[in-house]
Amino acid sequence: MNAVIALENGIWYQGTAAGAAGVVAGEVVFNTSMTGYQEILTDPSYAGQIVTMTCPQIGNYGVAAEDTESGRPQVAGFIVREASPIASNWRATGTLRDYLVEHGIVAIAGIDTRALTRVLRNAGVMRGVIATGAVEPEELVSQALSVKPMEGSDLVSTVTCAEPFDWPVISDKGACEALEPDAFRLPPERHSDRLLRVAAYDLGLKRNILRRFSAYGCQVRVFPATTPAKDLLATKPDGVFLSNGPGDPAPLDYAVANTREVLQAGVPVFGICLGHQVLARAFGGTTYKLKFGHRGANHPVKQLSTGQVEITSQNHGFAVDPESLPDDVEVTHLNLYDGTVEGLRHKQQAAFSVQYHPEASPGPHDADYLFSKFLEEMVRRSR
Repeated sequence: MNAVIALENGIWYQGTAAGAAGVVAGEVVFNTSMTGYQEILTDPSYAGQIVTMTCPQIGNYGVAAEDTESGRPQVAGFIVREASPIASNWRATGTLRDYLVEHGIVAIAGIDTRALTRVLRNAGVMRGVIATGAVEPEELVSQALSVKPMEGSDLVSTVTCAEPFDWPVISDKGACEALEPDAFRLPPERHSDRLLRVAAYDLGLKRNILRRFSAYGCQVRVFPATTPAKDLLATKPDGVFLSNGPGDPAPLDYAVANTREVLQAGVPVFGICLGHQVLARAFGGTTYKLKFGHRGANHPVKQLSTGQVEITSQNHGFAVDPESLPDDVEVTHLNLYDGTVEGLRHKQQAAFSVQYHPEASPGPHDADYLFSKFLEEMVRRSR
């Protein structure tokens, strides 16, 4: 079936349908990861976005239930150069195309993704529309111009959980390795003589973050993004986690206010991605939109205290303005591509965050130590 992707600047590409039939709109972005397409598809941080994969062939190992980061695909649409028609993996339950059709995800293949990526890098990410069947590209361009911009959009409300829930604890090494044989291993020893309690705000939470906390022996209770801080603190957590998520942090006044209340209570706080931006705004800082963002599994980040470089997994379109931060907050990590802020720490309080994804999935495991650091802060406060 014919398919077209049209951008708001008037550029369009014709290809073939690689998923469900229909019309979808969103912000067109690109991801440079060579693997991990299923994790990308199901990451709630991609809500409202049409994701372009720069790797030329996608789908060759199919899809597997163990590789999801949420209960369903979250992307608005999907763009690839070549979609593999087979699933060459003993774990696979089906092909990528079958998966996209099953979940109603409109996708396009057979276009020059290198050319599209150059457009997005030079002009910046922009709104776009994918449509299948007999379509008029000029009409799709007009539709793209009417799509709501990402700036000012609160997409957290579309992906957060409806009710609080508990994530199961992996209490022994064998269970951890049985669940994740090719990923992380359970740390050799716990940081505490009891299970530490983490209260997690679900701003668009990835499952592998929960798996990492569980592997470290933490009890995690997940709360909807709008849960009042007093209700969360009433559960007496050892620490509060601010998750990743989609959209612009600027309109998330409720998340910022709740974070400030948690900080006032003196509970250790750890934030990842959108949670990092929310924490920065709770400190009094501001955020801004990047030209084309950081999305991939090989971004170098420098830890300023040691000079060590971590290769990281990233997915964000906004960043923290370092000039807006108060004197009692310091920048701990910098992106070596463009010098943007990748980590923050409060000088007096047990509160820190990173812009990248230490839980990986997909991506390298260089930054997994940050979970251990959070546990150390929780243990220190509980003594």
